[in-house]
Amino acid sequence: MNNKATENAVLIVAIVTSFVVTFAGSALNIAAPSIGMEFHTKASLLGWIMTAFMLCVVAFSLPFGRLADITSRKKVLVIGVAIFGFFSIVALFANSFEILILLRVLQGLGGAMISATNMAILVDAFPREKRGRVIGITVASTYIGLSAGPIIGGVITHYLGWRFIFVAAALLAVFSFIMAATKLPSGTHDEGAQFPSTGGVAEGRGGLPEKSSIRKQLNPIGSLLYIVAILFFMYGLTSFTQNVLSYVFTAVGIVLLVLFVRNELRTERPILEVRLFKSNINYLLSNLAALFNYAATFAISYLVSIYLQVVMGYDASITGIILITQPLLQAICSPFSGRLSDRKSPYLIASIGMALCAVSLFSYIFVGADSGLAHVVINLVVVGVGFGLFSSPNTNAIMSCVPPKDYSVASSVTSTMRSMGQVISMAIITIIMNAYMGATPIDEAGDASIIGSMQVAFTVFCALCVLGIFLSLGRKQNGSSETKE
Repeated sequence: MNNKATENAVLIVAIVTSFVVTFAGSALNIAAPSIGMEFHTKASLLGWIMTAFMLCVVAFSLPFGRLADITSRKKVLVIGVAIFGFFSIVALFANSFEILILLRVLQGLGGAMISATNMAILVDAFPREKRGRVIGITVASTYIGLSAGPIIGGVITHYLGWRFIFVAAALLAVFSFIMAATKLPSGTHDEGAQFPSTGGVAEGRGGLPEKSSIRKQLNPIGSLLYIVAILFFMYGLTSFTQNVLSYVFTAVGIVLLVLFVRNELRTERPILEVRLFKSNINYLLSNLAALFNYAATFAISYLVSIYLQVVMGYDASITGIILITQPLLQAICSPFSGRLSDRKSPYLIASIGMALCAVSLFSYIFVGADSGLAHVVINLVVVGVGFGLFSSPNTNAIMSCVPPKDYSVASSVTSTMRSMGQVISMAIITIIMNAYMGATPIDEAGDASIIGSMQVAFTVFCALCVLGIFLSLGRKQNGSSETKE
């Protein structure tokens, strides 16, 4: 396969795999009220349809990314797509809410493998001057998945039932599997044997020489410690204030995360180069900006979906059409902002995007029972443009801070920040809804309770977004710590 054909194949695989994961999630987001009604599940638990998947992605992306860097990115990606597709088929037959959540966890294993590798494979295949453009296209496919999910998911839920969303996800996964298995060159790993060089970069940790034979070994203790720490911490956070155990899980998770960082600083086989966060301020602030922005914006569609269906009385299909506004604009803006970040400061572009998100979140605080549909749609437009300006430039900035041998780990860290932000966003929703509605099922909750919980949630999200803006603006365009290629 020639160089151009290889680049095209890698781009197609990245587009398809990015699409399928987000499509499934956004489609299930629309179906959440229907799932809750079928299983008569209380409102505060419905967020676990998304949270269970994201928890698994957060916990396993980094270990899988490290595994991919020292073995084969292609193999990890192909296996991940297969796992995602298989459990999509099994989820079709879920007969209880608990079984559905378990299957979403297992789907998350596949999602973690996909998230750890598809962006790394993409970045490694293209030279720096094309990177922003292809990242923008791939991010756009993610948002197209988010756009298609509410529409297709709403129609499927309305006419066939929410279970058939998993049929659509399985079919997309089969297509993704065939594409990845047949089109990616077998040498897609950290050596970059099948791809052209993207230029010289600093080698080793913090730009220092390294013992490659040692570094190419997996660190099982570090991996296990990370997985357990993240699961304890994030589970405790998502169930915070609901029971005494939530405090215990959170505290244990924090202690284990501290132990993980100490282990990473001492080992010659780190799964996460912790020193890079200290030595490279742009890498640190770019990842923190992603964390805060996803924590502030991810739950918008979830909250607005409940508001439109329960308070305003729209059915799932109409709600899906309305909610397409945000991801559609994200998909339109992402390629543009990605190309722009190849020529202009990605930090400034990302900061402007976050500012627009903050404006939308502030406006959502004032949504009430008598608010018109225009109020909702205008805010979806503003946050869609804002996030479209943020995501591609911020991802470009992150991937430019590391050498090619660490692309999978950097991609995993980016995915972890994104997923952790999403989990935090849903955890905030769970805590607030539990305070307002307790064990009341979503179909029995009053409008006042739903609107009150929304207003508090959007106040918190707006504050997080403003903090993220300051982090984004703290980056230096030509900082000496940035990896040059």
